[in-house]
Amino acid sequence: MTKEYKTIKTELRLPYELAYGATWTRFFEGMKEKKIYGTKCPKCGRVLVPARSFCPRCFVDMGEWIEVSQEGKLVAWCYTNYRYFGMPTEPPFIGAQINLDGTDVNFLHLIGGFDLSNFDEVRKIVKNGMKVRAEWKDDRNAHIMDIRYFKPL
Repeated sequence: MTKEYKTIKTELRLPYELAYGATWTRFFEGMKEKKIYGTKCPKCGRVLVPARSFCPRCFVDMGEWIEVSQEGKLVAWCYTNYRYFGMPTEPPFIGAQINLDGTDVNFLHLIGGFDLSNFDEVRKIVKNGMKVRAEWKDDRNAHIMDIRYFKPL
């Protein structure tokens, strides 16, 4: 005789705390002051944002800290109009890769500052290569979402 087992569908959540360490602490404290910091590799000269403790290309400790531009160029984007677990904000939203002026890697954040409810209208505004600028929240908490979004210029 085989025994039949019933199943239920549920959701598990695992609360945890993450220690930022010295590099990310300094990077996020900059966010609180409306500043975006990167670190510059002493060997290859690349400026990386978010700041890194070592260069992933050269494997050397990063040298100097640099306040980088709050403006950049949109490299890639994705329109999301549905809900999912762990989403950064309520839909619709645009996740984007932005190359901040003077940096050598893309920065992942949101594009906003205009009506996102109609995708056809969004496509008329959002174009790869367009210039964008950081728009900050009034109440900042040393968090990546202290930047509300990057707004098209």
